[in-house]
Amino acid sequence: MVTSPGVQAPADAGMLLQASVDEADLERRFGGMRRLWGDAAYRCMRAARVAVVGLGGVGSWAVEALARSGVAELVLIDLDHVAESNINRQVQALGSTLGMAKAQALRARVADIHPGCRVHAVEEFASVDNWPALLPVPVDAVIDACDQSHAKLALARWALVTGVAYVCCGAAGGKREAQRVEVADLGEATHDPLLASLRQRLRKALATSGPRSASASARHLGVRCVFSREAVAAPPDATCAPDGGLNCHGYGSTVTVTATFGLVAAGEVMRQLALRATGASPGSC
Repeated sequence: MVTSPGVQAPADAGMLLQASVDEADLERRFGGMRRLWGDAAYRCMRAARVAVVGLGGVGSWAVEALARSGVAELVLIDLDHVAESNINRQVQALGSTLGMAKAQALRARVADIHPGCRVHAVEEFASVDNWPALLPVPVDAVIDACDQSHAKLALARWALVTGVAYVCCGAAGGKREAQRVEVADLGEATHDPLLASLRQRLRKALATSGPRSASASARHLGVRCVFSREAVAAPPDATCAPDGGLNCHGYGSTVTVTATFGLVAAGEVMRQLALRATGASPGSC
């Protein structure tokens, strides 16, 4: 800023200039989203606060996609630390991050992708006892990438009551064909024991205490989920019974599938936010 002799520039002039520069930089980074979705949806996505529960082979890639989509704020929830066995499928798992908390390793990665994103690293596992108190801030959307059926039930019930945009991820372990990953209502998901357990528990819960608009016997439960209809491939040389999880004492896993689950989940959140921005779906940005 140029000023006349003896006239002092406003104290916040530098801050205003820096804000202008930062916004121009962010527009260069994420302007492709505006050209794809339009102004209203773009503004909604850029202002969105999204929580990702579970930062493994699915959740870590969802975080990557959300950061590269320019969301304003991320809540990253997981108690685990990076191990060598994570390297085949988790985006934050590198030789340089071994032993780090997964949430902290992702937080550093997001800062390098989207410096303007505010990131809350919550080093806890989501559970029936701590949800939604675990959230440090209100959020517009949640991606559930955890593998505990009780926690998934707590998240799904909360999302149905609050109307927060919500995507539930099924199990990616034992799947090989990334092209078969899809999104549908929980009532329509198949070939996924984790989602089958959630569906049964949710219908039972809705029958006794769910929202009046929900029917425990309805085919559609109002929960969008990511899953694959591919049959689970048992380990050819298994020495123990698979436990249904991704930590491969049971089923094996590959990044081509786990990353696809996470990217599809992030894409579904973006779709839901876009619908809300244009008034095609209830809720606000």
